[in-house]
Amino acid sequence: MDEAIQELLAEIRELYLADGTPWVVGYSGGKDSTITAQLVWMALAGLPVEQRTKPVHVISTDTLVENPVVAAWANRSLEAMRTAAAAQQLPIEAHRLTPELEDTFWVNLIGRGYAAPRPKFRWCTERLKIRPSNKFIIDVANKYGQVILVLGIRKAESTTRRRTMERHEKGRVRDRLSPHGSLPGSLVYSPVEAWTTDEVWMALMQYPNPWGHSNKDLLAMYRGASEDSECPLVVDTSTPSCGDSRMGCWTCTMVEQDKSLKAMVTNDEELDWMRPLLALRDALDIEDDRHLRDFRRMNGTLMIHRDRLVHGPYTQSAREDWLRRLLEAQTKIRARGPEYVRDITLITLDELHLIRRIWVFKKHEVEDNLPTIYEEATGEPFPGRPLDETIAFNAAQSMIDTLREVCGDDEEEFLRVRALLEVERIYNSSTRRAGLYDALEKVLMKHGFEDEEDALAFARFRRGEPAKEQGALF
Repeated sequence: MDEAIQELLAEIRELYLADGTPWVVGYSGGKDSTITAQLVWMALAGLPVEQRTKPVHVISTDTLVENPVVAAWANRSLEAMRTAAAAQQLPIEAHRLTPELEDTFWVNLIGRGYAAPRPKFRWCTERLKIRPSNKFIIDVANKYGQVILVLGIRKAESTTRRRTMERHEKGRVRDRLSPHGSLPGSLVYSPVEAWTTDEVWMALMQYPNPWGHSNKDLLAMYRGASEDSECPLVVDTSTPSCGDSRMGCWTCTMVEQDKSLKAMVTNDEELDWMRPLLALRDALDIEDDRHLRDFRRMNGTLMIHRDRLVHGPYTQSAREDWLRRLLEAQTKIRARGPEYVRDITLITLDELHLIRRIWVFKKHEVEDNLPTIYEEATGEPFPGRPLDETIAFNAAQSMIDTLREVCGDDEEEFLRVRALLEVERIYNSSTRRAGLYDALEKVLMKHGFEDEEDALAFARFRRGEPAKEQGALF
C-alpha cells in the first residue's frame, strides 16, 4: 500500500501547487476525515517551506449535541493541529464551527417545540451541520473567488453516496475536481474516494498521525462503539468492518437506536456516565408522541391526514419536561462522572436565555417557568436577570394561579385567555396600538376550539366533509 500512498501524496502536491485557490478540508474526527487530513498534511510537509504558500483550512463542525467522547476527541485534535502546524511551518489553520444560536438543537426542540427529527421531518441536519460549514466555505470563496473542498467521502460508504459522486464526476472541470452540487465557486477533491474501509484503517495504522493525535486511540474509540467490541482490519467481504460504527449526535432519532452510544456504555465501564444521555435519547425516540404535541401546527393552522389532525410542536408541559430531564442529566453527569466531564455542558446558558425569551414572548407562556425549572434540576439559582420588569405576569404568579382556578380543567380556555392578556399587555405598553386587533384575532383563531375533537370537526367542515358523530375519531 505504500506505493499507492506515495502516488497519492504526489497527486495532492501537484493539485496544491497548480493554482492559488485555497483549500478547505472537512474534518469530523472520524476515520475517513482523519486519513484525508493526514494525507494533505503529509503532502504539504513534503514540500519546501517556500512552496507552502496557499492556506489550507481544516474545519470541524460541532453540533453541540455530538457524542461527548467524539466531540472531546475532535476538539483535542484541532488543538494539536494548531500547535503542530505552527511548529512544522505548515499553512494549516484549524477551525471549530458551531451552529448559530437560533439554529441549535435545543433552541428548536425545547424552545420552539420542534418534534424530534424523523426521516420526513429532518430539520436538524441543515441547521446544525450544513449551514455552519457552508457559511465558512462561502466566505472563503467570496474572498478568493473560488475554493477547493477536500473531503473524505468514499464510494464504498453507500450506494447513494456512490451514485452522487459518479453523477458529479461527469461535470469535472479538472482532473479529480468535481463541481459542488450546491455551493457555487466550490470544487470537490476526494482523494480516498475509491478506498475501502479496510484500506482506510490500514493506512491509519501504517502511518503515524502527523499532528500527534493517536490513530490507535481512534481505532479503540471505534472498537468501543461497535456492538461486538471488535474492529477487524484485514477481512474478507463477509466480515463486518469497524467502519460500520456510527458516531454522530447523541440526540439522533433518525435511527431506530443509537448503537454506538449504547455500545460505548456497554463495552467500557469508564463511559457508564453517559447512561443519562442514552436514556434521554431513547425518551425522545418514542414511536407515538401525539400526546406530547399540540393538535395545531406551529403557525396555528389545522391539517388532516388519514382522518386525524397532524400534530405540531411539543406542548408547554412536554417542552418543560424535556428541559428538566436535560438539566438533570447534566447535573448527574457533573456530580457522578469522572473528572474530565465535571464541567460538561449539554445546553449552554445562551441557549437557555433564548429559550426563555421564546417561551415568554413568542409563545405567551408568561409564567416564566424556566428559571424555576433550572433551579429545581440543578440546585443552583438561574444565572439570569428578569426578562422585563414591565411584564405583569412575570412577578404576579398569583394572577396565573387565579386564571388556572377560574378555567379549571379547560386547558384551551386557559391558553386562550393567557395569550389574549399577554397580547393586550404588549400593545398597552406600546406608543402605537396598530395591529392589536389582528393580533387578538390571530389568538382567537388559534385557540378557538374546545379541544382536539372540536378542532377536527371544524377542519372537516372547512373541507366540506359531512359531520361525524362524537367519538368517531377514536
